[in-house]
Amino acid sequence: MRAVNIRSGNGDDAYFDRLFSYFQSQFQGEISKFVPIRGNVFLIKTKKQSYILKGYSNHRKLKLQEAFTATLRKEGFKKTYRFLEPPSKEQLYFEGTHYGCLEYLSANKSAFSFQTRSNRQEGLDLIEQFHDTTKSFEKRYRTLLPNGDILAKWTERYHLFLNNLPFLRHFIKEPFVSEMVSWAYWSLTGMEQQQTFFHNEADVILHGDVAHHNFLRDKTGKLHLIDFDLINIGPPVFDYLQYANRILPFIDWSYDNLLTYTQMKKYKREPAFLYALAYPADIFREWNRIIREKSYSDETKLRQVIDLSVGQFTDRKNFVEQLKDLLE
Repeated sequence: MRAVNIRSGNGDDAYFDRLFSYFQSQFQGEISKFVPIRGNVFLIKTKKQSYILKGYSNHRKLKLQEAFTATLRKEGFKKTYRFLEPPSKEQLYFEGTHYGCLEYLSANKSAFSFQTRSNRQEGLDLIEQFHDTTKSFEKRYRTLLPNGDILAKWTERYHLFLNNLPFLRHFIKEPFVSEMVSWAYWSLTGMEQQQTFFHNEADVILHGDVAHHNFLRDKTGKLHLIDFDLINIGPPVFDYLQYANRILPFIDWSYDNLLTYTQMKKYKREPAFLYALAYPADIFREWNRIIREKSYSDETKLRQVIDLSVGQFTDRKNFVEQLKDLLE
């Protein structure tokens, strides 16, 4: 019997009953806990051990993740999870989804967040360690991973946001909409003019999603980097730009404060970096996601994205003006 009554969010309890029965047949001993974490990610506990089970849409994606994390650890980066052999010794496969069996890292009571300076710097240090390790073997993965192209990615996101504007104007009004579009246009134009900068650094394997939830502090206090679904090949600055976008709200949207972090200092005088910092990546990403997933009826999600767009508007506007002054 399941320890937790699981609901899928769409009423498909029958699917979770079947999934639980399947996992029970594959694990030795009774499963004492079966908890959905998100999507196709589950925590399973037996009397002997705890596991994270993560689903992949095809076998190739699973094997790539297994190989990548094994290479990471072999090359010296141990601050992440391992893939384990399933207890049944057979590939876990259920109704079109291939499941990997991951080592369970017991989380610390003090979760990682971007709210403290020490955490923000520790996260950057961990990303740098990750890059230092992956640059030694990125050539082996060139045929397996996509090339990172932040300019193309952000240009596509910009055009999608423009296409969504007739609908989005029901939720955000002027001058917010026009200002955000102008920030993005100015940013992309400058990045295109300065794009040779993005080819100056040696390529590494990038994490691709350096959000706070992809850093996990274990019960001993060690910080781990997790979830490599979006790994790609490119210069380290791509990860650092994404990280900067994540932490700027916590450092008062101050360029001077950003430059106090070790990994950011080397980009101080780079015009391409300044242009890129102005791009409202988080705003466009979240609005485009809401439209794609049709989650605009979810008041909590909608309120969060409106606050992201409107609540921080003045600080962002001042930040962009600061960047423009620096580039004059």
